[in-house]
Amino acid sequence: MAKHYHRLKAVKDYQEIDDVLFKFSLNLPDEQIPLVIDKLHIALDGIMKPVTSGFGFIDLIIPGLHKANGISRLLKRWDLSPQNVVAIGDSGNDAEMLKMARYSFAMGNAAENIKQIARYATDDNNHGRRAECDSGGAG
Repeated sequence: MAKHYHRLKAVKDYQEIDDVLFKFSLNLPDEQIPLVIDKLHIALDGIMKPVTSGFGFIDLIIPGLHKANGISRLLKRWDLSPQNVVAIGDSGNDAEMLKMARYSFAMGNAAENIKQIARYATDDNNHGRRAECDSGGAG
């Protein structure tokens, strides 16, 4: 897990953390993710939103504080529109960003719901080569 979270450290009590928390991430076997996501949606009742983020992770994010929110803030600062945005994604935590961006690409290994949202598709990110793109998806 330290590969994805460089400041990761075990704590016995969350009150030991002297920092602002924006999200929690859970790590579990891929086959358990759909069931756990469904249970979290019910249990959290909108307090936090569970989304897949790849590599066996589920992120619990504050509603509205997603990648599209951050990009929107930058667009406002730079006086640009979503028509100027290129976004590439593969997991549930990319959904809002892909919906917002004019040029949205789903990786070849993306979740099916992400492929449906994106306007274009590209190769997977597992081979370290130049990607080729196809139009498709939500177009």
